[in-house]
Amino acid sequence: MALVKEKWKDKRVVVTGGAGFIGSVLVWELNRRGCSQVVIADSPADREKSANLIGLCYTGIIEPAELLGRLSSGSTGKLDCIFHLGACSSTTETNEKYLRENNYEYSRDLAEWALGAGVRFVYASSAATYGDGSAGMDDSDPRQLERLRPLNLYGQSKQWMDLHAWREGWLDRIVGLKYFNVFGPN
Repeated sequence: MALVKEKWKDKRVVVTGGAGFIGSVLVWELNRRGCSQVVIADSPADREKSANLIGLCYTGIIEPAELLGRLSSGSTGKLDCIFHLGACSSTTETNEKYLRENNYEYSRDLAEWALGAGVRFVYASSAATYGDGSAGMDDSDPRQLERLRPLNLYGQSKQWMDLHAWREGWLDRIVGLKYFNVFGPN
């Protein structure tokens, strides 16, 4: 346990979506491992999100729309890792332009910045990219990504990022997490 804590003790981390359901638990776990230099990129305007942050250690909260500008200007200081969990997660969202900008283009731009700056990048993809499962659920061969057929625009927006990462040759330098149904308190 001490080795794990030492690994994170002096790390500087950004967690997008850090006030949300999964992001706040990640911030909690980072704190548990000794990491308190966490910048949260989120909009905790509602009480539910604000409640997720009670008792957590972090250095600040910034609006997601400000993050790339701050990273580019260097005002966030040196970073070790970006956990990009912030996105529209509504599987019933029908605004393709919004999902393209929010879930794909923002993720792509953040990954490009991280790779250029030598910062570890971990992002939330989704099991929704697998669609009905008829094309399989195995990502060990990245060419499999092209065969997947998401059933909704949300899944498609995550698929765009996965495909972009593959086509750009990023898959050996970044991590995409594919969540299945996640539920529970905080």
